[in-house]
Amino acid sequence: MEPDKLIHAELSESIIGAAMTVLNKLRPGLDEKLYERALVIELGKQGHKVDQQRQFPVHYDDQLIGLLIPDLIVDDLVIVDPKVVTAFNESHEAQMLGYLNITSLRLAILLNFKHARLAWKRIVR
Repeated sequence: MEPDKLIHAELSESIIGAAMTVLNKLRPGLDEKLYERALVIELGKQGHKVDQQRQFPVHYDDQLIGLLIPDLIVDDLVIVDPKVVTAFNESHEAQMLGYLNITSLRLAILLNFKHARLAWKRIVR
């Protein structure tokens, strides 16, 4: 892959566009889960497969230590994590890198519904 080419660029655009639609319809000020549920509906309308709360086993030295449960996985390719926060921080990014490591996926998108203008950040493994 060319270094300047974005991974899953079209899918990313579709996810971000759907999130903008959701924010424009619902407006800021709601709970994170409401945006998540609306995003599942909007992405479904666009023909995307969306898994909510899919469970991934986490092992340490071949022993199961728990489950990782990302908010959304779109088209089995991208983890999507809706937030309602003042701003993204290092812990949000670190969490997504951990999710990417456990799921073996390569791209996560953080979405922030806190303000009138959607904020997003792509995290690539």
